[in-house]
Amino acid sequence: MLPTEQYFRALFLSGLAGNAGDYRQFLTELAPYLRSFLRRKLPHYHDDVEDIVQEVLLAVHNARHTWRPADPLSAWIHGITRYKLTDFLRSHYRHDALMIPLEQADELFTMAEDDPGHAGRDISLLLGQLPDKQRLAIQHVKLEGLSVSETATLTGLSESAVKVSIHRGLKALALRLRELL
Repeated sequence: MLPTEQYFRALFLSGLAGNAGDYRQFLTELAPYLRSFLRRKLPHYHDDVEDIVQEVLLAVHNARHTWRPADPLSAWIHGITRYKLTDFLRSHYRHDALMIPLEQADELFTMAEDDPGHAGRDISLLLGQLPDKQRLAIQHVKLEGLSVSETATLTGLSESAVKVSIHRGLKALALRLRELL
């Protein structure tokens, strides 16, 4: 079990035993993890993430008696989150490819929203799927702020080739993001 799993489990068990302060702390500290998890799953629906977080927290509260202490708490919360996410997706559009497998339950407690490296890591993962020519052009011009001319000199490409690489790379990234949704 992850240390976070143990921490949340202890708070939740204490809350079930009647400690209102621990239960309130459990729900308060769970929210950023849910928010971060849902934002990764719904990158284009940031305005709706908070509503889903509140629905999950309410469902966790209402179903708290169904959790079995022999089971991982994160898997139980993941199941509730998955159903709330599925309800949201069904109400917005039909797309079964967004179902989250139970094997990803450990992702729920892997990172809180406050992690500053989150966006950079996501960008790096996406850029890593591009050919070097496109990746380097986007990285130098769009992320590092170099001019097209400086990037051309740095990479040995012509300025036109840098511009075309940026255009094609951004187009490929947009297509990849659409596939993820």
